[in-house]
Amino acid sequence: MRKVVFGFFGTQLDAPSRANRWERWRPTVSLFQQPDLTVDRLDLVVPDAARAATLVADVRVLSPDTEVVLHVLPLQNPWDFEEVYAALHDLVRGRRFEEDEELLVHITTGTHVAQICLFLLTEARFLPGKLLQTGPPRGDAKVGTVDVIDLDLARYDRIAQRFDRDQQAGTSFLKAGIDTRDEGYNALIDRIERVAVVSSAPILLTGPTGAGKSRLARRIYELKRARRQISGPLCEVNCATLRGDQVSSALFGHRRGSFTGATGDRQGLLMAANGGVLFLDEIGELGLDEQAMLLRAIEEGRFLPVGADREVESRFQLVAGTNRDLRAAVREGRFREDLLARIDLWTFRLPSLRERLADLEPNLDHELEQFTRASGRRVAFNREGREAFLRFATGPGAAWAANFRDLAAAVTRMATLADGGRIGRALVEEEADRLRSSWSDGPRRDRVAAVLGEAAEALDRFDRVQLEDVLEVCASSRSLSEAGRTLFAASRERRTTTNDADRLRKYLARFGLTWNEVQP
Repeated sequence: MRKVVFGFFGTQLDAPSRANRWERWRPTVSLFQQPDLTVDRLDLVVPDAARAATLVADVRVLSPDTEVVLHVLPLQNPWDFEEVYAALHDLVRGRRFEEDEELLVHITTGTHVAQICLFLLTEARFLPGKLLQTGPPRGDAKVGTVDVIDLDLARYDRIAQRFDRDQQAGTSFLKAGIDTRDEGYNALIDRIERVAVVSSAPILLTGPTGAGKSRLARRIYELKRARRQISGPLCEVNCATLRGDQVSSALFGHRRGSFTGATGDRQGLLMAANGGVLFLDEIGELGLDEQAMLLRAIEEGRFLPVGADREVESRFQLVAGTNRDLRAAVREGRFREDLLARIDLWTFRLPSLRERLADLEPNLDHELEQFTRASGRRVAFNREGREAFLRFATGPGAAWAANFRDLAAAVTRMATLADGGRIGRALVEEEADRLRSSWSDGPRRDRVAAVLGEAAEALDRFDRVQLEDVLEVCASSRSLSEAGRTLFAASRERRTTTNDADRLRKYLARFGLTWNEVQP
């Protein structure tokens, strides 16, 4: 590839025109004294062409085949950052760099301000090349030094390792230190961490109740605060708990006398969250009027408190949570399409506990640690108790309807009742019975009869019981793949290749059923 060097004419080091100039180290001239560096074109920024005439002549003596292109850039004050950057930006924005050219940006000449500007323009890819740094001869060397610096930091092993460690630390922070094992969940948290530390755009967390949306929102806030990306507080509210006049008042504030009971001014959560994070859980429960006001507050940072005649300003990052299908709500006219488009830039669905059975054990240990911190009393399972609980918790009968809330409550009950700080098998069986009872909503629905009709009577009890559980999982899953992962979670850990969706499809086909036919 043709090598092109872009740099400044150094008015101090490059400029000497005396007869002994060849005995001096001149940064630009030194480029053409390097045995392993061939420069096909030199783009030189000069204050005026006459001052660089001697330098150009010397370059042609050393490298007659090099094309020298002068860019006259008269600067009033070469130490004025704004002037220098603007002039260079205008210059390079109009330059065309060919794909067969390797661009090297010489950063040794010019004022320190000029060198900083060259670095910034290169880092931003206005100058799509690498940095070229030269230095005077060292020791007995006759030729000065030259180093090429690639600003793609991923190419440097030690720096890349630091990035990896930082990302792992951030990811571990978002997971509250829980050593989760589910690969899909870990990849999801990695992506959320990458977005959270570089973006202030709204984040939408979806998933079933109890999947951990509120806890994750708090960890996102703590991560951003630890990195000093925000200075304000975390303000959070479950929108499903707001009713009537208090909805707008709680979110946007109000002025005294704006409605019955408004005996004083109220700040509101959006103003309180200025400079920080606002977490609106169950955002789908907001009314259309509040949605419109929220949209303007997100886009413009301004809104009108209830009863006020002057807008106020607040800048915050929105994290929203919902267990509803907001797209369906848009179709039904219950959620604004423009608001969904604004908060849907970064949407992450948190899986249910049933979808993350590989993570049940580390979350079990985490809940025990939380109990110890809250109560000051250390409690642990004995071996039989632990095995019995994990067998029940990962079995087909464990619905985990409230997800991690169910798990946290179960651990709290067992730890509270544990004699001598040990949870044994009897206590586990008692808790398992309690959970099964709470998960049974009256008589169990006969899903097999519902989908097969009279053909269900021809099934052996063994097949019918198994098919009933499969149909229940299918009915509560969003896709064939999700249902397959839940049903074959244990065996998939032992397989080198997994196609849970195809495996489930073939199982249903044995009974003449398709995925669409088993959906509620």
